[in-house]
Amino acid sequence: MKVTLIGIDLAKNVLQVCGVNQVGKTLFNRTVKRTQLLKTLVQYPDAVIAMEACSGSNYWGRELMSRGYEVKLIPPQHVKPFVKGNKNDRNDAFAICEAAMRPNIIFVKPRTLAQVDIIISHRIRERRIRVRTALTNQIRGLLSEYG
Repeated sequence: MKVTLIGIDLAKNVLQVCGVNQVGKTLFNRTVKRTQLLKTLVQYPDAVIAMEACSGSNYWGRELMSRGYEVKLIPPQHVKPFVKGNKNDRNDAFAICEAAMRPNIIFVKPRTLAQVDIIISHRIRERRIRVRTALTNQIRGLLSEYG
């Protein structure tokens, strides 16, 4: 049977890749090294790729979209109800496939590099403000010891 949907559970070095057909039957669910992911996906040019939305999924989403794949990112709260059994990479990859096949799931698009740059600058600014505020509060507290 033909693989129509591939669910990928992203991790640090080893990714779990689950392929299902149009009726939702699992055809494979195996681990793939990060360096081998693109070589593995080349075998399935017509498959839709689904991933749980996280920081790494934006990078992989952009990479796969540039190679012509349809990419669907699913917010984590929509994947969690479909995890069967213990939480592990294998079950998570299958849950991603299950969630992606549901008609009422809301998907998000991978962030562009410009969006990532803006988010990074906002986070750095927020952190600097938080540190500055903490420092001024500490100095104020120490100076109050002198009256």
